[in-house]
Amino acid sequence: MIVTLFGAAGHMGFPTLVEFLKLKEVNKVKVLLEKKYKRNKLVEKLAKENPGKIEILYGTVASKDDVIKAIEGANYLFNLAAAIPPRADKFPMDSYNANEVGVKNIVEILEARPEIKLIDITTVALYGHRDPKNPYVRVGDPLFPGVFDFYTTHKLRGEFAILESSIPNFVVIRQSAMIYLDMLSANMGDGLMFHTPFNDPIEWSTAEDSGRLMAAIIREDVAGHLSHENFWGKIFNLGSGEQSRITGYETVQGGFSLFGGDVKDFYDPNYCCTRNFHCGFYLDGEKLNVLFNYRQDNIHDYWKKIGEAHPEMKMARIVPKKLIKRFSIVSTMKDSNAPQYWYKHGDVARITAFFGSMEAYEKQPTKWEDFNLWDASEAKKLKLIKQIDYGFDINKSDKDISLEDLQNVAKMHGGKLLTTSFKKGDVYTKVEWENQDGQRFVARPFTVLRGGHWWNALYKEYVWDFDRLAKKDKIYAQYWYDTHEQNEDHVYYFDENLEPKMK
Repeated sequence: MIVTLFGAAGHMGFPTLVEFLKLKEVNKVKVLLEKKYKRNKLVEKLAKENPGKIEILYGTVASKDDVIKAIEGANYLFNLAAAIPPRADKFPMDSYNANEVGVKNIVEILEARPEIKLIDITTVALYGHRDPKNPYVRVGDPLFPGVFDFYTTHKLRGEFAILESSIPNFVVIRQSAMIYLDMLSANMGDGLMFHTPFNDPIEWSTAEDSGRLMAAIIREDVAGHLSHENFWGKIFNLGSGEQSRITGYETVQGGFSLFGGDVKDFYDPNYCCTRNFHCGFYLDGEKLNVLFNYRQDNIHDYWKKIGEAHPEMKMARIVPKKLIKRFSIVSTMKDSNAPQYWYKHGDVARITAFFGSMEAYEKQPTKWEDFNLWDASEAKKLKLIKQIDYGFDINKSDKDISLEDLQNVAKMHGGKLLTTSFKKGDVYTKVEWENQDGQRFVARPFTVLRGGHWWNALYKEYVWDFDRLAKKDKIYAQYWYDTHEQNEDHVYYFDENLEPKMK
């Protein structure tokens, strides 16, 4: 058997490649590496150690020719290729090529090669911001890519292309925040480190658990345990479960604890954004683990692994904390991706998107005794998870989905179902809808009801118009107003120079 792996040199891709080599079912893994990527040497070294098991091709998913060569003879294609933040923030065309163009190339090519099964990794970021009012996420929730977030916008469009494709055997897996051994060094020095609100609910997964899951998919499929009833053609959320659910504050604390530090020694409470991020606790994350039993890690133990992999971090114990704060934290505020940079340079659009307004930014507490930290363990004590009206019973099986369900969902969105006939349970046959602005679009009931997709400007343009849409859309409103005021009425967009704007 031949498996093609895109993104093999990445932080998730490399552990996946290692796990593939352990499978007796796999004779060869074909990998497509971007030229001049510094982590390629890991894959090249592994290939030398396993002669004949890894075939390396150099190219990009943005090239159809490269994709065609890479999938020749393959039984499975695992698309783990992605350009993620902060790279996606600084180089938006990298994100566009990897996360949208590349995925659409894959779709076009695999539609003509139905024998190849596709496993595509997308992201929890599609669900938008969650906060303590509603920390939980599940497949079927509406999708809210963050304002000015190239990565998630391109992922949205790529995922929609897969769900609407004629590929007979695909699965979409939305991964939670993923921690890996080099995460701290990979993100230090970029303003992205200030984007996560302290009270954000975050369920982590680990790179190694993710790799084990990818290998288990092959093993279980070859054994005949996977079908369209339980896996193929579905969407899943990938996380590490309840034991890996913490807050943004606790995440930062995990890093500082490696050298005996504390968040409050290095951060002031007004350093981080207060909204427009992503993450949450997966209500349905157990479904993948029931199928594949891949979980071995949790976030608390993983910090120890990071410490063991980077013993040099202990040396920071002897460095005065004021120096660490000055040279590692405060200096990063000058980065163009940092909120303090936006404020200093009058970037009203970004400050409004991430804080609510310039005034809200200025009024943040500057002392920790004035900041109300949320305890993530309180989520476990919630007697009632926020009841969301999706327009239909989200727990209903696909075979029981009716025409009335489709009509009700469209009405909740402020739109209409234009198709007048529908065979009960036929969720993969495309129908025609009309959104709240009177725009017509075609999409499978599965894509809308199970995927949470609903056509808006963001599918074609860089326009985030959710303030206005939520006023018409009852499904959007149930989430949007957890972190936005009902009197907000901003339209955020990038101009022709990809500069952030607001009106």
